[in-house]
Amino acid sequence: MKSVFITRKIPDIGISMLTNRGYAVDVSPLDRPLTKQEVIVALKAKPYDAVLTLLTDTIDAEVFAAAPSVKIFANYAIGFNNFNVEEGKKRGVYLTNTPGGGADRVAEHAWALILALSCRIVEGDTFLRAGKYKGWDPMIFHGTKIAGKTMGLIGAGRIGTEVARIASRGFGMRVVYHDITRNEKIESIHGASFWPMIEDVMKQADVVSIHVPLNESTHHLINESHLKLMKPSALLINTARGPIVDEAALVNALKNKVIAGAGLDVFENEPALTPGLVGLSNVVITPHIASATEQARLDMAILSAQNIITTLESGIPANMVY
Repeated sequence: MKSVFITRKIPDIGISMLTNRGYAVDVSPLDRPLTKQEVIVALKAKPYDAVLTLLTDTIDAEVFAAAPSVKIFANYAIGFNNFNVEEGKKRGVYLTNTPGGGADRVAEHAWALILALSCRIVEGDTFLRAGKYKGWDPMIFHGTKIAGKTMGLIGAGRIGTEVARIASRGFGMRVVYHDITRNEKIESIHGASFWPMIEDVMKQADVVSIHVPLNESTHHLINESHLKLMKPSALLINTARGPIVDEAALVNALKNKVIAGAGLDVFENEPALTPGLVGLSNVVITPHIASATEQARLDMAILSAQNIITTLESGIPANMVY
């Protein structure tokens, strides 16, 4: 009987897909992220054939060494920066993710952050709940018009393309983007302009939205020098991965009005926040929930379970990350 370890409870549909194939499935009883050592201890308990991981699980050489029988680590996530991909390749272990699982929802959340900032929704809500509202006032909470402005995308994959669609078709925005490869779809359908230098996007955009994976080349991709290139009226949105942005530099930029505001769903030292961030009125923060819809979570469970089934029964999963 094939056996699968799941590092944290996921929607039942994914577990049922595995048990219905006759697999023995063990789910961590701890309803929290596991430490790397806890993952190692769990994997040494029996010779598992597959592991279903979360983005909070560090899967590196030590973990691979602790589980020599495992054929696949299937991430329940769009991203896969928690994997040591080169180490997995070297050992012949399949590593998969769940592309598309909640991608459109992440784009919607990016736009929710943009509109919350530009309309000053959170500030207005706080003001009203504090009993400070005394009636209509033409001089309070002036927001920023988004329609007709320039959207700058750092990364033009599935999520970035959806953000561009909403920007161009919904708000009549000009779209500029930077990526390591050009995206013909975003250019031909949404009229986006490609810029090979990230600095050019930062200078032009009224809104900069980040949609790249986290790896060595994108760590602190947005740093102090890039923030200084942005317009003082510009907004920075990050629904990708926290360490892509130098959060300390961002806090300083927000405090000193180098940029107008930021919307963050991810954080550099998650779940900890950089000191000073929560006290800023020009930042909207959400607890890594951009893909959090019931359907998205179900889709991710189905995709990750199917990646395991395909690997154990056919050999080559559809969603390999290398």
